Amino acid sequence: MSDAREPDLQDDRDDGRDESPAERADRNWSEVLQELRVLQTGTQILTGFLLALAFQPAFADLTDGQRNVYLALVVTSAISAIVALAPVALHRVLFQQRAKAAVVAYGHAALITALFAVSVLVVGVVAFVFDVVVGGSSAWWALGALTALIVMLWLVAPAIMRARLAEKEGR
Repeated sequence: MSDAREPDLQDDRDDGRDESPAERADRNWSEVLQELRVLQTGTQILTGFLLALAFQPAFADLTDGQRNVYLALVVTSAISAIVALAPVALHRVLFQQRAKAAVVAYGHAALITALFAVSVLVVGVVAFVFDVVVGGSSAWWALGALTALIVMLWLVAPAIMRARLAEKEGR
């Protein structure tokens, strides 16, 4: 079984597709780009929300701790956007260099990293809002509940599906 962190670019299993390695790399690149588009939309919305907060009158009422969390969230938002855009930048630099498989592998790694950053961002933004609106202990409950949900949906469920598929295929 291939490593979960690497795309199956050189997979020799017959998946029913009649495509060359270059065609497979092109298809995988298209899939990575589509996933990056989805990720970027959510990140842009959260970034806009965060940036608008600093210009609201109530922002002055935040505690020093809340301001620090806010700034950490802004930085996390910037990091997620930069990482999600990195594969596009690499593609431009390596354009027509016959490096599509390497670009796809880099895009896959960047996408996983960006998903992690966005999960931290989403949980952090909700916890921050709970802290400002309701108070500290509710923020911790929101943080815990959303972290558990992300772990279940993004890690545990896919791991179970992957194990079942491997078992079904006799791997």
